[in-house]
Amino acid sequence: MTQDPILSVRGLQIRFGLRGRTLHAIRDIDLDLYRGEVLALVGESGSGKSVFTKSFMGLLDANGSITGGSIDYYPTPGCVPLHLAALKTEKEWLAVRGREIAMVMQDPMTSLNPLKTIGEQITEAVTLHQGLKGAAAREKTLEYLRDVGIPDPALRYKQYPHEFSGGMRQRVVIAIALACNPKILLCDEPTTALDVTIQAQILQLLRQMRAKYHLTIVLITHDLGVVANLADRVAVMYAGDIVEIGTADEIYYDPRHPYTWALLSSMPQMGVKGEDLFSIPGTPPNLFAEIRGDAFAPRNPQALKIDFVKRPPYFAVSPTHKARTWLLDPRAPHIEPPAAVKKLQKEGL
Repeated sequence: MTQDPILSVRGLQIRFGLRGRTLHAIRDIDLDLYRGEVLALVGESGSGKSVFTKSFMGLLDANGSITGGSIDYYPTPGCVPLHLAALKTEKEWLAVRGREIAMVMQDPMTSLNPLKTIGEQITEAVTLHQGLKGAAAREKTLEYLRDVGIPDPALRYKQYPHEFSGGMRQRVVIAIALACNPKILLCDEPTTALDVTIQAQILQLLRQMRAKYHLTIVLITHDLGVVANLADRVAVMYAGDIVEIGTADEIYYDPRHPYTWALLSSMPQMGVKGEDLFSIPGTPPNLFAEIRGDAFAPRNPQALKIDFVKRPPYFAVSPTHKARTWLLDPRAPHIEPPAAVKKLQKEGL
């Protein structure tokens, strides 16, 4: 990973029109994605992770639109950026979608065509994005099948999605994304429907593919435990905003936002035998309404009075770590993190 941004987001706002009302899905996000890194986007369902990354590929639903900000993509270091937020037509997006930025969806069964063989579906991407045909396209497809760990690729080439297990289908979806020869790979909850052993295998596969194909990866998940050994940086999202971002070690061992504390406390491995697993109280905010202050304040038992009236700015913890919380204001009272976070902090020392 370098400090050279491949994607730079500034002031991004995304809204959806629903039954005459406006939903503020993404609220003024800034983010730099660095070339060659693995960035994990974490947060509860509905926090805006998928919507945020779909805007990189022009995949927002018809009732959604970018209403402010910019998304600049740099295919090569130092080049003039491509302004993704300004693209309007499908023809413009097809020059980016797949061949520059590809996505692995969370449910491989709905991503694959049940009427086409696995080989046909990967070969289609090879032909479209790499210009290979016939025997050359077939050999390239077999190479991708071998790369993602599919045994006996010549046999599997002729089979259909229903003949594959969930983990094998996820490998096929990754192979299709790789066949597009992208620079950025977006992985939307790629391990959600898989058991723990298969999850580890898929994450190890992503690590290997990152090295072989020089990928920049964005990994979307609600489970901080899943990305502990894969991510270089972690961005914590809540209510359409990034509330904390830092290196993986900083987020795991020195978290500063109360929402990050809550997510870490919710991890199954942080539970104590014989006690109920921690759950975050309350529900996410109504994104149809204007949010005042810190969006997490109503669910935060340690919230300060200012949290309910004024949105906090980012406070820097280190050159690579910042959090949007008034607890980092020098004038704020000191509040101890929960026991689970203290346990992690001791492990990180």
